[in-house]
Amino acid sequence: MNQSQNPRRILVTGGASGLGAAVVEAALKAGDQPIVIDLDTSAVTGAKAYQADVSDTASVTAAVTEAAEAAGGLDAVVTAAGIDRCGKLEDVAAEQWEKVIGVNLLGTVSVVRAALPYLKQTHGRVVTVASSLGIRALPEATAYCASKFAVVGFSRSLAAETKGEIGVTTLIPAGMKTHFFDDRDEKYKPQDDSRLNDPARVAEAVLFALSQPRGCEVRELVICHEEEDSWP
Repeated sequence: MNQSQNPRRILVTGGASGLGAAVVEAALKAGDQPIVIDLDTSAVTGAKAYQADVSDTASVTAAVTEAAEAAGGLDAVVTAAGIDRCGKLEDVAAEQWEKVIGVNLLGTVSVVRAALPYLKQTHGRVVTVASSLGIRALPEATAYCASKFAVVGFSRSLAAETKGEIGVTTLIPAGMKTHFFDDRDEKYKPQDDSRLNDPARVAEAVLFALSQPRGCEVRELVICHEEEDSWP
């Protein structure tokens, strides 16, 4: 539970589904005030939601600013929005390949950049969502690996740049039981979902990172099912 007197204002991108939705639910249970930014907010309940494509810098910057102003500031940001396009490099259309970079990397950067002034006012925290494929490369995942390796690098640099001003945690989750895999070709879907982690458990890890006392930072956090084979 949130031990502070006031609910923490936690902005969650991709908060309408998957890990993002699990973070929103965990924040609500903790007595916090989650705020959602997502491309489709129709399924969001219990939290204020703003529609935006995180890969559209102008749109998501406006949404973050509007959300922060409406909430009277921000205490945390969790960048859970993410997409994937599997296949060999020559088989994935350039537009689709670059969209992965746009959502996963540039969307993360744009959200953090827009939120930064508000987080500095509250000595808030950022949890960037990378992936086990941000530290281990697999074939036919060049777009996703490139984007998540870049999120790891961005987050480490951001942590060094903003030390003492805000907290930065790089979350490195392995596969989770979400709808993330639904639109993949069958050969790219997990064949055994018993080795996928429950997103609720990963959300608890996010809240753990956000709940550290001032001066203590969880810089990187790897979380996966005990039999996960995409790590290390």
